[in-house]
Order: sequence, then C-alpha cells, then structure tokens
Amino acid sequence: MKKYNVAIVGATGAVGQEFLRLIEERKFPFNELKLLASERSAGKSIEFMGKSYIVEEATPEAFNNVQFALFAGGSISKTLAPEAAKRGAVVIDNSSAFRMDPEVPLVVPEVNPEAIKKHKGIIANPNCSTIIMVMALKPIYDAAKIKRIVVSTYQAVSGAGKEAIDELTDQVKAIMENRPVEANILPSASLPKHYQIAFNLLPHIDVFVEDDYTKEEMKMVHETHKILNDYSIGITATTVRVPVYRSHSESINIEMDGPLSPQEAKQLLAEFPGIIVQDDPAEMLYPMPLYTSDRNEVFVGRIRPDKTVPYGLNMWVVGDQIRKGAALNAVQIAEYMIEHNLI
Repeated sequence: MKKYNVAIVGATGAVGQEFLRLIEERKFPFNELKLLASERSAGKSIEFMGKSYIVEEATPEAFNNVQFALFAGGSISKTLAPEAAKRGAVVIDNSSAFRMDPEVPLVVPEVNPEAIKKHKGIIANPNCSTIIMVMALKPIYDAAKIKRIVVSTYQAVSGAGKEAIDELTDQVKAIMENRPVEANILPSASLPKHYQIAFNLLPHIDVFVEDDYTKEEMKMVHETHKILNDYSIGITATTVRVPVYRSHSESINIEMDGPLSPQEAKQLLAEFPGIIVQDDPAEMLYPMPLYTSDRNEVFVGRIRPDKTVPYGLNMWVVGDQIRKGAALNAVQIAEYMIEHNLI
C-alpha cells in the first residue's frame, strides 16, 4: 500500500493527540510524520509508535512534501491552511475558518462523501455538535424528507479545551473541601465574565450573535444546511455546556414530510455506518456520555413519536466530540480519499 507524508498541526493539544491515537489504531498508511504546533510548544518531544518525534513550529515551509495536513483547529488555520494547500498538501481542517466558504467542501464521510471530490486543497470538518447530529439525521432524511429540526445540546467541557477540564475538576474539589470556587474559563476564557460549571449548566457556548443566538447554535443551523445541501429545512438550536468531561449529548426533535415510525427509524439507524442504536426503555438502555467516551460510533436512543405534529420523531443522540466530532472524522476523510484514489 502506498504511504503518505502526514503533518499534524496542533499536535500537542487534545485533538492532535487523538489524531495520533487514531493513526496508530487504524493503521493509517503514513510514511513521514511531522508534528507541528505553536512556537511555544516547538521543541517538545512526543513518543509515538516506538519513536521520538520533536514538535516543530508550524510555518508555511513545514508543509513541503506533505500529502495530508491534519489541522486540529484554532485561528492558525486561517493563515497556514492556504499555505499548506499551496504546497500541494490536502488540508483537512477542524477550525471554523473555512466551513461556510462555498469553495470548501464541508464533509462527514458517511453523509456527503461526494463533496470531497470538489475540494481545491482544503476540506473542512464540521463543528462537533453538527457532525454528531447529521450522523443521526441522514438515514431519516433519506427515508422521509425532514421539514424542521429542534435540537438542544448538552456539551462536555472538553469541547472548551484542557483548561475547562481542569477547571471542572478544581471546582468539584473546592466544593467538596468547602473552599471558594474559582471560575476563569467558561463560558469562554476570552469573555469578560466567567461562571462555575461544577454542579451547574451554562446555556452559552461561544459568543452571542444575531437575535441573541450563540455562534455555536448558528453553526449547527448553517452547517447542517450545507452538509445535507438542503436549505429549506427549518432548524433551531440551543447549545448548553454541562459538567461532563467528554462526549456531547443532543435532544433532537424532527418533523418530516411523510410517515416514518419509530420502529422504521430504529432499523434505518441501526443499518447506517457509524451508528449504534441503544434503545430499550424496559431495560433502561439508552446512550450516556460516560459510556460513549473514547468510542468512534454515534449512539442513538429514546426514539419515540412526537404526537404534536402529523409526522414527528424525538431522539437522544450521544457521541464523543473529540473522536467522531473532530479527529476521527478528519482521519476518515483522508482514508476515503486514499480508498477512492482521490489523492
């Protein structure tokens, strides 16, 4: 099998580290591996598959002779991704920089792989919450056209980075030890106010935009339209940060154009690649973040009718946002390109 030179940008962060785990787990055919990060992280040593790699500073020249450039996300994508593409690399980017660019495909391989062929050097990974949602929507959308979606998310703190994980831990310890609780990270470190996440929920992810929606909520709207290539669907979202370490959960209400029973939906979802149906109320079987962390699949349960509309369904969807919601989706795009001779 042909092997490829791979660069990982943001190699020292959570998604970068997940890239490495997945490359080893999935036996991705790499030849040379470049681990890139900011100037601050350059010089660090990372052990991977029995070899020591020195993290290099991410510069335009670092992408010379690279076939795949996996970007873990962040503002660096905006400047460096075009430089990598200019040098012949296929960039698969986890940031929001290019998602809504009409020239850049926005891809979930199980949902819209045909879009990959249209790339001009950069392919965008959708937002983690969007990926998890469209995985569950796609088989239903194909069977009974979706008219409207109401989604509420329950997003783990790891979606806000390692600092948010540490802060949740520190806050729980402080409460248990009857010490003052400090909050410096959530909803976002860049915002002027911060709130405790331990034993709390924050209905605020990213910044507020038009009509008092958050940017995270509007990402789910716009990205879903683009991925399904259907701008007629009514979509409204509420995104909430919860005191869970890993794996995002979503309550999704769907209104359809025609009939689709919960039993038919379960069958369609069970047959869809990358989905596991966990739905047995009598046995108290349903997806939970604790048990879906570090799993590649998206889990769906609580599939039941919405009797307030002619054709409606409710379902509960849970997925590891660092795996399928980020690193795995990007690696799958690269694997698809190799398998279909697109590189």
